Amino acid sequence: MCTNIVYEWLKTLQLPQYAESFVDNGYDDLEVCKQIGDPDLDAIGVAAPHHRRRIHEAVRRLKEADEAAAGLYFT
Repeated sequence: MCTNIVYEWLKTLQLPQYAESFVDNGYDDLEVCKQIGDPDLDAIGVAAPHHRRRIHEAVRRLKEADEAAAGLYFT
């Protein structure tokens, strides 16, 4: 398993066991990960409700960070 940004992101969420499945399903970049929904988590194999919640929360934070960064360009 090569180290990449998605692996590092999942590692910070304490969910590195899903890294290979994420990459195998095309989620090899955080920009793509921002689009993850419940059907995607089903396809990836994330079944545990608390793992799904952790990923959804992390995706929300990624999107919020983008919005905050976008605001910096217009100040």
